[in-house]
Amino acid sequence: MKDIFERLKTGQLVQLHDPEFHRVDEIVTRTLALSPALNAATDTNEMRQRLSGIIGSPLDETTTVFAPFYTNFGRFITIGKHVFINHACSFLDMGGITLEDHVLIGPKVNLITENHPLDPVNRRGMLCQPILIKRNAWIGAGATILPGVTVGENAVIAAGAVVSKDVPDNTVVAGIPAKVIKQIS
Repeated sequence: MKDIFERLKTGQLVQLHDPEFHRVDEIVTRTLALSPALNAATDTNEMRQRLSGIIGSPLDETTTVFAPFYTNFGRFITIGKHVFINHACSFLDMGGITLEDHVLIGPKVNLITENHPLDPVNRRGMLCQPILIKRNAWIGAGATILPGVTVGENAVIAAGAVVSKDVPDNTVVAGIPAKVIKQIS
């Protein structure tokens, strides 16, 4: 059987009573302990350093993250170069979140890779799917990206949109649920 982290990242149902769930809890506890210092950072260099400690890999010096920044896990976040993440974003990353180079994330954006089954018997279990934000995409203020979504290269997500399906390259999507409203030439 795959370990719990592989199962989370591959979309398998993981129950809270899983014998390996303590491993998830350990990382969550560590992330929660590190988050106050992250959000008390007084400059972008300190913010980068503290977020690097949470995600477990160094952020490139060309990447900027503004506090506050929220994550419940942190270890499955990958951030490229020249990325900008504005204030009050929330990344629930147990399914994996990847931001390629030159991505812009507006304030109060939610990237949510975690979900629960509809079946009431299994509802407290977790179903996770990755989010991929491709190169040069722009996610507008207050947008929410749901599990399993890929946002294409150069795509724009309008402010407040809820994205539940993949977004093609070079398009603008808006609304709830988000739909293509424009092609970018």
